[in-house]
Amino acid sequence: MKVRATVVALVPALLLAAVGCGSNSPDSAPPGKGPDPKGSASPASGAPGAPAAPPGGSAAPKTGGTKAERSALEQGDLPGYQISAQGKNPGAPDGQPQADKKACQPLADIMGDKPDPAARETVNRGVGSQKQVGLAVSASVSSYTESDAKALIARLKAAVPACRTGFTATVEKQTGSYRDVRAADYRTAGDESVSWTTTAAAQGVSAQVHLVVVREGDTIVRLMALNVAAAQQKTQVPQEVADKQLEKVQRAG
Repeated sequence: MKVRATVVALVPALLLAAVGCGSNSPDSAPPGKGPDPKGSASPASGAPGAPAAPPGGSAAPKTGGTKAERSALEQGDLPGYQISAQGKNPGAPDGQPQADKKACQPLADIMGDKPDPAARETVNRGVGSQKQVGLAVSASVSSYTESDAKALIARLKAAVPACRTGFTATVEKQTGSYRDVRAADYRTAGDESVSWTTTAAAQGVSAQVHLVVVREGDTIVRLMALNVAAAQQKTQVPQEVADKQLEKVQRAG
């Protein structure tokens, strides 16, 4: 699929894992079977050799690891979704994209390996819907000092209206453009949040993207969604994905 390859330039570091499971047809992965998280730091629940998630319920909460690791979504947390561990497509560029406009750098950073350079740790997950073919969500949890987390949200809230007409971002010589940046209403359970939509374009292909960034104390949750089966279709981060991710952050805290 052409749009899948082009996503590398559009949202350089994040949506690749989500695209892998979100673009599956209903027949390509049986319900309850997680994708093979090749390149992952640790196996995802549901992957070969990993413990099976409890039938019809959430995976058992983690008791070890860092707060970000305990907060990350796991296979079994969300019925009707496949969740891949933080493996990255080897073709995806690394690092933080650089915007052509200083005011838009916070929005470019969000598309990178972590929400911004101040993040102490970031754990990424790819979430693919088995209900809506093609819907792919990248969900990440990052740890900060609380002051840095607050500053990130403030920068994003200022950048969205400042970058309304769009900007371009480059990472490892791959460039994507982002136009029609628009604030979007979205309900979350966190301390504060910012949400917006944009049209990402590269190599003659464009895609509608929805982003939600939430602060819960000293933790930042970043959610990005697109539909790889219908790139021009307006999409939204499913409310149940955001709610479950924030619930796990609050439990881990």
